[in-house]
Amino acid sequence: MNLKKIFVLFLISSFYNAFAQKDGYWDKERATTKEIIVSAGNRITVKTEDLPVGTTEIVYRITLLDENQQMANSLVSVLKAIPDPYGIGQGSAGAVFLMSKISGDDKCTYALFTSDANAKKYVDDGKTKDACFFQDEPLSKDAKRLSLDKSSCLEVNTNTIWFGFESKNWLLKQKIVLEVVPWVDTKLNRGWNQDNKNEIISLCKTSTMAQKMANSDDFCVCILEKIMKQYRYGEFQKLLSIEKNKVYKDFGNVCYNDAVISKNVFNDLRTQANTLIKLQKYNEAIPRLNTIINAGKATAIDYSAIGYSYILTKQYGKAIKFLKEGEKLDDTELLVKLNLAHAYLVSDKYSDAKAIYKKYQLQNVTDSLSWIEKTKQDFAVFQKAGLPSSDFERVLKLYN
Repeated sequence: MNLKKIFVLFLISSFYNAFAQKDGYWDKERATTKEIIVSAGNRITVKTEDLPVGTTEIVYRITLLDENQQMANSLVSVLKAIPDPYGIGQGSAGAVFLMSKISGDDKCTYALFTSDANAKKYVDDGKTKDACFFQDEPLSKDAKRLSLDKSSCLEVNTNTIWFGFESKNWLLKQKIVLEVVPWVDTKLNRGWNQDNKNEIISLCKTSTMAQKMANSDDFCVCILEKIMKQYRYGEFQKLLSIEKNKVYKDFGNVCYNDAVISKNVFNDLRTQANTLIKLQKYNEAIPRLNTIINAGKATAIDYSAIGYSYILTKQYGKAIKFLKEGEKLDDTELLVKLNLAHAYLVSDKYSDAKAIYKKYQLQNVTDSLSWIEKTKQDFAVFQKAGLPSSDFERVLKLYN
């Protein structure tokens, strides 16, 4: 292979490694470094320091020393040269790099456990069937990486690991140095795992705001993201109930007013209101339309819909008030004009209604529905609902 090819491969490798790096850090503050003396032929277990929240990998090194030997360098100092666990996972070369430069002549076997009970059982009987990993070939030094997604020794929420050692020197005691360094994922370190996130989402969906929406997913995810950004999970759990409620309310208001979420929320309310109107449930449609109007997000069509609903619930004064507001918003929307004429007609203001009916009778209220046809449809609904109908025929004669 010529020099040019080697250079290109080096660049590709460097580029890949740069983008493969994981977002986290080697936690030297909570690394385990213990020197253990094991009596001849005996077994012993050693508990690691508590693993920090968000631990997704650990690297450990085991070194057996002769009586007066000292470690040449610590595992923490070795890992400073490795930006993340990806650099260790490149086959045997990574493991060799982690190995201590010295070791004694003694050898041991070892096993890893995730519970104190299993570790104690190992000391008693030496059996490794309950171990999450075991090394049954005696050795004088070893180094390995355990990953959350590849080892049963390191599962979600693993807090501690027990190392069990069995001396293979049947005459003299052994000196073993155990070093364990955790890799902490920056995001997971905040304590927000899948279960915790689902807990917040579930609570959000029971809130008053969320229940107004046909689909509250985006709204609840917005609240979750803001809570996660401001609090670690443990911090959030320590809040009083009244404090949590305030957090939900404050973030809920912010998310509710988010442009995209707000648009979806009000579209959901419109869809619900239109469905209720078709089902003739006008009393249920009105509050949804009022929510849109009070938030300042109403269109002329929203004012037309609430005016129509007020007519059908015989609240004619409110119908006229809202329909006039709709006129101010869009003076060209003929559905507003037609419903205003209806409101005048059923509230015994025939002359006001007549002027509007005559003015727009030759136009369409939509691209496919004429003013006259819509008038006839509405009158049929009004008669069925028991609204005053004495002037309906007079209006229809105006169109002839």
